[in-house]
Amino acid sequence: MGEEDNYYLFEQVELEVKDFESEGFILDIGGGGEGVIGRLKGKDVVAIDFRIEELEEAVDGPLKIVMDARDLQFLDSSFNTATAFFSLMYLKTQVDQQKVLEEVWRVLKPGGYLHVWEIDLSERPETDKEIYIVQLRYSVGEYEIGTGYGQRWPEETRSRKYYIELAEKAGFQHIQTEKNKHIFYLLFQKE
Repeated sequence: MGEEDNYYLFEQVELEVKDFESEGFILDIGGGGEGVIGRLKGKDVVAIDFRIEELEEAVDGPLKIVMDARDLQFLDSSFNTATAFFSLMYLKTQVDQQKVLEEVWRVLKPGGYLHVWEIDLSERPETDKEIYIVQLRYSVGEYEIGTGYGQRWPEETRSRKYYIELAEKAGFQHIQTEKNKHIFYLLFQKE
């Protein structure tokens, strides 16, 4: 039995991470690891992650800060833009996810945007595997790489609707949804 037998592997998805307009610094929640948003926006990014080793792996360019997204150490209305690239999935509880979204809302300026990329777990497959892996082949400009993000199955059904409801409860307005197989992109605005 190979190690992959311990995981449920979702079908690989091709994802082009499109550039987006932003002004000033971009707060990237969970910006360690591949540092996708840092790769896209470079020195305009403030990448936070609670694990220093994740930030050390990330691409050079962004300002990297060890920080817990549930307790952001920034003043109110500090950023025009925030991002969460497959990072909310790593928060184990709905309470933690809600706290992060409330903190992001607090540090965004009025009219600011939150960009979220996540997996849709609304149609959970029948499996006895404890961990799922989201397989991506993503591109940022000319850069392209395959990767995977894995986590234990959550107790709640984490769908687009789930994340939209959490964000709206935090004060955001849902602006846009794009779906690509079992992953999605959501755009929110602070009213």
